[in-house]
Amino acid sequence: MDAKRIDIGKINPSAYKPIFELYNTLKTSTLTPSEFSLVQIRASQINGCAYCIQLHIKDAIESGEKQYRIHALSTWKESPFFTKEEQLILEMTEDVTNISVHGLRDELYKNAIEHFGKQKVADIIMGICCINVWNRIGRSTLLTPIPSQD
Repeated sequence: MDAKRIDIGKINPSAYKPIFELYNTLKTSTLTPSEFSLVQIRASQINGCAYCIQLHIKDAIESGEKQYRIHALSTWKESPFFTKEEQLILEMTEDVTNISVHGLRDELYKNAIEHFGKQKVADIIMGICCINVWNRIGRSTLLTPIPSQD
């Protein structure tokens, strides 16, 4: 395996720009910082992107997220630590991240629209899509997590 791969941000910075713009838009969307962090961490776990997992866990902790919730995130369905809203968002995250399995199921989509409304559902879907783009960049270019300086 080639340990050193291309840095797309340096080779084609104009391709990175709209992804950063989307990410920055989502940080000020209807998603709370905690909800956005949960989406980013859970999708990154599913996709196996070590770089993104570390980055978003670090950011979540710095923003006040509780470590016991982060530790329970991979088993959120069995955990009592997530609200009904967060569970709905996490279920959507799994469906959209694993889109080839059965898509975003109709019942889940309808439940989300009823619970959150169209604007927040749009923000949730775009948040999931955004982290999936970053995960695919991270995995295909073998981005390496950097140890925390803490």
